Amino acid sequence: MASQGAFTEIASLAGDPARAGMLHALMDGRALTASELAQAAHVTPQTASGHLTKLAAGGLIAVEKQGRHRYHRLASPAVARMLESIMQVAADARPRVIVTGPRDKALRAARTCYDHLAGHLGVALADAMIANRQIELTADAGIVTAEGASLFERLGIALETRKPERSKRILCRPCLDWSERRPHIGGALGAALCAHCLTAGWIRRVEGSRAVSVTTKGRQRFREYFAIEL
Repeated sequence: MASQGAFTEIASLAGDPARAGMLHALMDGRALTASELAQAAHVTPQTASGHLTKLAAGGLIAVEKQGRHRYHRLASPAVARMLESIMQVAADARPRVIVTGPRDKALRAARTCYDHLAGHLGVALADAMIANRQIELTADAGIVTAEGASLFERLGIALETRKPERSKRILCRPCLDWSERRPHIGGALGAALCAHCLTAGWIRRVEGSRAVSVTTKGRQRFREYFAIEL
């Protein structure tokens, strides 16, 4: 269990408005430059550099170098789950009194939660696979059934059932959706399914947002493979 000091440090890092803006911008799973994160946090590049140094030292983000460029991403799925949980608590503690705009509706409909699908689409996929006995979810764990393995084989999604020694990621787990208040699919399975949907052209990213839009092809495939009407 983390010490009180470590808990306080992480809470302080995530609680700063500028750093919170940067972390939120990284929730779609992509790596961003310092300039892009400075813009997302509405701070100067110099200020952003200091914040990013602190986030990296605290283990909340990882930095990748490609040539002369440095890219930043969330350090792990655990960090993404922490941020999603904070969003849920914040939404429960202070209900919105303003009318949400089109972007908020898009986020509720379908979005990425780090590297897996969330929103109405993510929860609908979880519900469909549970109903079709392709996965089983409990409060904090999940398994892929033989029916599920057969489905993912037809989709061309390879499932690694034996975890590599260096990997601690769980294959299938529930992730509580902050807008639907019900679980969508996280873990390596959720990441693989999201990646397949993007690569196959079932969904497209919405520029400047974590929202994704379902394509015509996607609507057909979600109906064909999961019996979901969107």
